[in-house]
Amino acid sequence: MLLRIYPENPNEKQIRTVVECLMDGGIIIYPTDTVYGIGCDIFKSKAVEKVAQIKGINAAKANFSFICNDLSQLADYCKPINNEVFKLMRKNLPGPFTFILNANNNVPKLIQSKKKTVGIRIPDNNIPLEIVRELGHPIMSTSVHDDDEILEYTTDPELIYEKYSSLVDIVIDGGYGDNEASTVVDCTDDEILIIREGKGILI
Repeated sequence: MLLRIYPENPNEKQIRTVVECLMDGGIIIYPTDTVYGIGCDIFKSKAVEKVAQIKGINAAKANFSFICNDLSQLADYCKPINNEVFKLMRKNLPGPFTFILNANNNVPKLIQSKKKTVGIRIPDNNIPLEIVRELGHPIMSTSVHDDDEILEYTTDPELIYEKYSSLVDIVIDGGYGDNEASTVVDCTDDEILIIREGKGILI
């Protein structure tokens, strides 16, 4: 299904359709404030494994991140963070960043890295934020890559739908995406490190 949702004011009924799909173990492709993402409910392990298959990677070795709708969800899935990290996240989120934090035992093992860390995103896009709010817990997130050697990420949701319609349940058309991924910031040690330069510039 190709579902047009307007990011300025997402339609509640359409968001509910997406959430019901996720609760049934479905897989969706959705816009963020960077590139389009592919994901599922973090607690549906079969769906997580299927996303890994679609990406051609081993779920146990994948570095999947997940989308929260606000910082209050961090305590549910991450070990306590210090004031410096919290202030940094509060200043820069919602925004085009993935913050790597130490995971607690609530994070499903398939989504934790071997180092027991997890990437957290709060994108500046109402569509994924409303989906997570309605679902009540995070959704998994990994980028939709392109086979093109020049364009790493597909920005046109209709082209994404053509490619993935047989592999996923819903492709959300939220307008053209960006072709630059999020900036990845590792906050798991005393020193905060940028491990991938992307769209986000820390303030």
